[in-house]
Order: sequence, then C-alpha cells, then structure tokens
Amino acid sequence: MREIGHFIGGKHVAGTSGRTSNVYNPATGEVQATVALASTGELRAAVESAKAAQPKWAATNPQRRARVFFKFVELLNTHMDELAELLSREHGKTIEDSKGDVVRGLEVCEFVCGIPHLQKGEFTEGAGPAIDMYSMRQALGIGAGITPFNFPAMIPMWMFAPAIACGNAFILKPSERDPSVPMRLAELMIEAGLPSGILNVVNGDKAAVDAILTDPDIGAVSFVGSTPIARYVYGTAAMNGKRAQCFGGAKNHMIIMPDADLDQAVNALMGAGYGSAGERCMAISVAVPVGEETANRLVAKLTPKIEALRIGPYTDDKADLGPLVTKEAQARVTGLIGRGVEEGAKLVVDGRNFKLQGYEDGYFVGGCLFDNVTADMDIYKTEIFGPVLSVVRAKNYEEALDLPMKHEYGNGVAIYTRDGDAARDFASRINIGMIGINVPIPVPLAYHSFGGWKASSFGDLNQHGSDSIKFWTKTKTVTARWPSGIKDGAEFVMPTMK
Repeated sequence: MREIGHFIGGKHVAGTSGRTSNVYNPATGEVQATVALASTGELRAAVESAKAAQPKWAATNPQRRARVFFKFVELLNTHMDELAELLSREHGKTIEDSKGDVVRGLEVCEFVCGIPHLQKGEFTEGAGPAIDMYSMRQALGIGAGITPFNFPAMIPMWMFAPAIACGNAFILKPSERDPSVPMRLAELMIEAGLPSGILNVVNGDKAAVDAILTDPDIGAVSFVGSTPIARYVYGTAAMNGKRAQCFGGAKNHMIIMPDADLDQAVNALMGAGYGSAGERCMAISVAVPVGEETANRLVAKLTPKIEALRIGPYTDDKADLGPLVTKEAQARVTGLIGRGVEEGAKLVVDGRNFKLQGYEDGYFVGGCLFDNVTADMDIYKTEIFGPVLSVVRAKNYEEALDLPMKHEYGNGVAIYTRDGDAARDFASRINIGMIGINVPIPVPLAYHSFGGWKASSFGDLNQHGSDSIKFWTKTKTVTARWPSGIKDGAEFVMPTMK
C-alpha cells in the first residue's frame, strides 16, 4: 500500500512518529494509502529547514522570485490532468470540479507573478527640510498554512504563493484526508526552481497544528476550516505572538426576488447548492424566495432537477457530483437531515437512501431539498456541508434581508433580481463579506481579496489580492536626513515637519 510521508528540505521524508491515518477512496470506501502524522520533532525539522533557506530567498530579487511562479504556472497547466485525477481519487469530486480547484489556485500564482510591483514600498521626498521618508515591505520569515480537505489544491496555493513570493519560507499542513495533491505541488515548485527548504509539507493532525501554533520561529499562520477550530487557531496563535488569519464556517443564503429570472436562479441554485456535493465554504445552502408565489414556483422547478441529479464516482465523466469525503461526513449529513425532519421541515426530496450499484460502500448522499425551514431549526443554524438545500420563505424583501443579517456566519450571500435599486440597497446594507448580484458563488478573483465577516473570519486581512501581500510582510518605515554640514547644537523638543 502507498505510504505518504512529508516533504522537507526539497525531498520526500518518511514519517518517524509511528502514527498514521488512512486515506480512503470515497467512492468505494476502500483504503488506498496511509499518511504519516507528524510529531513535534518532525515539524521542528521542517522549521529548521525553512529557517536555513529563508534569508537567501528573501535576498533574492523579486524578478527572480516571480520567475519561479511563471514556471510553476506553466507546470500546473502541463500537469493539470494528473493533478485533477490525484485530487478526485482522494476527495471524490468530479474531474472537471477538480480542475476548477487547481485553476483557482493557479490564478493566485499568476497574480503573484507581479510581486516586483506588489511588494513595492512608498516614498516621500522632502517630507521635511532635507528629510526623505520611505517604507518597505519585508518578509516575515517563516509562515505556515493549515488547510482543509475540500480544496486540497486551491487553498494551499492561496496561502503559499503570496507568502513565498514575498520572500518567506512556508510550512504547509494539509488535510490528512487528501494529502497527495499538496505533496505533488511541492514537487512542482522545486521543479520550477524554488530552493529546497522554502516550501515544506508536513502531514499531521492536531499534534502538528499545535506544534505550528507554538513554534517560536513561525511568525504567521493562515487557516481555513470550521469556526470552532478557527477560533482555537486564532486565539492560540495570538497568545504565542503570531499574526493569524483564520477562516471558519458559512451558511450562505440566496435571496430570490419576485422579479428574478426564475430559471436562471434555479440553475444557479443547482450548481451552487449541489456542486462538489455541497462541500464548499461558498456553497449556497439556504434559498430565500420572497413571496408565496415565488416560493411555490421555485420549489416546483427545483424538485425535478434535484431528483434528476447524476451522482457517481469521479471516473463517471457525466456525474454532476460525487460522494462525501468520509464515512463520518456521510453519517453527519444524514443525521442532520433526520434532525430537520424531526424539527418539522418538509423534506421534499430525500437522498439519504441513495445507493449506486457497484459502489454500495461509497460515501454517497443524494440531493436533498427542504421546504418550510425556519430560523430556529438546527438545519438552518448549522453548516451541513452536504448536498442539502433549505428553502426559507420570506414575506417581503426586509424579512429576507433580515435572515442572513442575523445569522452568525457571514461568508457569502447572493440576490437574484432585475431591480437595480434592490440590488444596490442589498449590497450596501448586508453584513456579509462576499456578495453576489445575480452571481451564485461570489468568490473574488485572485487580484481581489477573499474573506467573510462575523463568525466566518478571524483576523483583519483576507486571502489573496492586496491583503495577502500585507499579511505576509511587515512594513518598515525609514525617515532619513542627509545634512549638508555639521549642525550646531542639539534639539530637545519633539521633532515636527516645520
């Protein structure tokens, strides 16, 4: 059986802790590999490798750092099919969805190819008599990323690309559920010309996470996962003097106004609600139709489409979605569906008993649709992270707006309407980080920044875009005077710009 270790100092290293975890094929339930779970000592070895390599990398001029990413982007395109196959085999999502996972990470790598411009400082000539003032953005030193299972290509690249482009070394702790793609990305970075030790991949569980959070040489941590763990990572990192950006859970709503193009809205809900089996932090899991007529028409149009979803393994190129990532995830999702029925929601489409011939042990859940969900139900308050869409009926626009405004999460939200005034009011008033207007999954492009509000995000700087350059650097400001001659006497008052 294939054994997955770590990637430290530019090469594969076998695990030495004696602890491992199984990596499953979600479509069959079979174990396809084991992955090593790092000890504190193994994490420390990665830190030492990064510490030795980072000063020279930071001193490398930004054009040369950019050239590594130009080559890396080329390699990602060359190996796209291989990466998608590797990703789908461990995660379960369709091949085309896996390619999208890689491409959205690749786009951030394209963005950081502009690092010579992005990392420039500022300069003021003549800030005072014979005084110039300038600032520079310098690398932090060593950064770390703790990434989730649902985007094993995209989110690691969102983190390590800007961090490394800015001159940092980086330690990646990917999900132990699907670790092969992050390991392959590290290999490709070396092939692109990255010096050994600048990108290290340490596989592990909570022991590795805690080692990252308490290691004195790691200066910044980026995390994506659930809100309880995001709070823990953020708090622990802060207590240990580290900069941290931590992104948690979501419960993304889509408001459908009476004037919306309903066919367009339904198609958007199908892709945003059921794509990747709902295992996306930007999945739409709550549909909020405004008015009874809108709600009735919406449910009537959604029902046959959900019933017709094609569910299968990643090898089925016609599948709309695949299995959930683990048996535990499958049990959790079906349990929450049962809870929704107990709470009184109407289960219009029930996918709990879905079975696929030849894949009876796979972690599949069919598409589910709830109607008449209310804000006090667990299925409304909880991030289900499965192929489950809840319809919450609103009498009017204000009632619809109130639902995402009062929810604890604030990652993404969307409105479907033809009314520009309603859309403008919605964008202005909503307390959510990423907003879609007739766009179901408003994930910003690489040159803008990604991040939610409320309990979806901890820290004041977001992923990629200009925020990422700020997060992975420290600003140093210099005030310089070069006098023409020796001045008499000393000044004993607070200096001001006279």
